Amino acid sequence: MTAPSPSTASWKVAVAVPVVLAMLSMIGPFSIDTPFPAFPEMASDFGVASGEMQLVVTAYLASFAVMSVFHGPLSDAIGRRPVILWSVAVYVVASVAAMFAPSLALLLATRVLQGLSAGGATIVSRTVIRDLFEGETAQRLMSRVALIFGLAPAIAPVIGGALLQVGPWPLVFGFQAGLGLLLIAMVLLVLPETHPPSARVPLRVGEVLRGLTEVARHAAFHRVAWAATLAFGAQFLYIGGAAIFVVDLLGQGELDFWKFFVPMIGAMMVGSWISGRSAGRITARLLVSIGFVTTVVAGVVGVAIAASPVAGVIWWAVAGPSLIALGNGMAYPALQLMLLDLFPARRGAVVSSATFITLVFNAVAAVALTPLVATSTLGLAVAALVIVVLGAALWWWHATIERRAPVVPPCPEELEPTASL
Repeated sequence: MTAPSPSTASWKVAVAVPVVLAMLSMIGPFSIDTPFPAFPEMASDFGVASGEMQLVVTAYLASFAVMSVFHGPLSDAIGRRPVILWSVAVYVVASVAAMFAPSLALLLATRVLQGLSAGGATIVSRTVIRDLFEGETAQRLMSRVALIFGLAPAIAPVIGGALLQVGPWPLVFGFQAGLGLLLIAMVLLVLPETHPPSARVPLRVGEVLRGLTEVARHAAFHRVAWAATLAFGAQFLYIGGAAIFVVDLLGQGELDFWKFFVPMIGAMMVGSWISGRSAGRITARLLVSIGFVTTVVAGVVGVAIAASPVAGVIWWAVAGPSLIALGNGMAYPALQLMLLDLFPARRGAVVSSATFITLVFNAVAAVALTPLVATSTLGLAVAALVIVVLGAALWWWHATIERRAPVVPPCPEELEPTASL
């Protein structure tokens, strides 16, 4: 559809819609980060070791990853709005059920249901801006959404800690249920349907699988998606292991998670702001390259600090992950648009596929890599450096190929990609 400019778009589309999309994206970090301060209390109530509480993160991420493959293609077939509304409704039911879970096993079952449903908001909302806008306008608005979204991981554990001062840990999941109800109301009042029937694909299993297969066969998609996954994976290494990093390694309390999340997410918001301000001034490719250089430098800084005498001082220890977040904030909006532009007729499938890759990597990292390397701040820093270097190498490989043979994006009517680099 023809992209309106900010000057001619209605207030609802230009201002309210990006706010709603950012709020929808917040379900992900709120689902992961808000329960962190409650882990010790939950472990005590359930009679399990603190290490087992990592399963609360892994169960959510693994189920989110499995269902993420389908949310996007469903929105390509039946529209963005129905998928978002029904998914958030199921998320509310799962959150209420989590409040009354009498054991860790049943809590994990509700977390699986949360993960299966949350992607309808988090994934599908990313396609809406590209449905409405293109070019510099799309980059600016994607950056604005990322900036607002960046607040969530910073305030989620703070809210979780504050709720624990009022009552027991089930209040955390009650808060998540309330957030879901608020989002349903916002979508009904503000969010238009941006994927008209004329642009939809048939709702058939074969068609859904065909779209996912087309995306999976595209080499450029894998280079960009894995570059973005690895860059954010280094940051998530700290997020997923925040309970270990903040409490066990740095000796902080349940109300001190803000000391880690506020600097890191603040840096990511600054990066998103830089991305928006750079739209139309430098190329997206150059902006992404600068972002990846920043993440690599940040990884080196993190290792240097972790190997120094101030490794256990939290205000020094958070410098490395915060600088990684700065680079990610600069690169991520442009990377998202690059992925969406590879398949204009299959934007939902593209976002689903990219999200699946990211979540599987993060889930594996949370359950396998984080416990292995989080025995010290140096172990975390070295692992983060290795991951960002791999991500940067993939991006530079992609940028080199693109310079030699620029990608020609397929027409919206086409279902097959015109170039497979």
